[in-house]
Amino acid sequence: MRYFFTYFIVALILISCKNDKMLDNKVTIENNDKHSLVGVWQMVGYYNYLDNKVSDSFMSSDTYKQIKIYSPNKVMWSRLNKQDSTDWFGYGNYKTTDSTLVETIVYGSNSMNKAIEKSNEFHFELILNENTFNQIELDENGDRILAENYIRIE
Repeated sequence: MRYFFTYFIVALILISCKNDKMLDNKVTIENNDKHSLVGVWQMVGYYNYLDNKVSDSFMSSDTYKQIKIYSPNKVMWSRLNKQDSTDWFGYGNYKTTDSTLVETIVYGSNSMNKAIEKSNEFHFELILNENTFNQIELDENGDRILAENYIRIE
């Protein structure tokens, strides 16, 4: 059942990408770099920072987990927090450089839609390896606040 859900989400993203290309004539550029975000990622934990140093860390668990799926141009993520009845998911576009990730969320869960009313663009420092990545939230001074740490699962 878990694999069915994963394949279903990937199919939705791929269909969406195809439809977006048809609507606005965007050209999808294949990323052949082995350090690509394209794929399915599971959050394994996160770090809190104080003075740009890790001050605390938390591991994901069966009661708190997050999955991100990246196609060549689109991102979709969902979060499960069994201790909270609030749903969290988002869908949108993304762009990367060697050290940055910008996600522009188009829509999401009711909770996420409230957040994107203020701003739908989320900027992160990016540390990308072949099978792991960290997206690090920075404050207005460029200091690290929080990192989400992911492993590639597909």
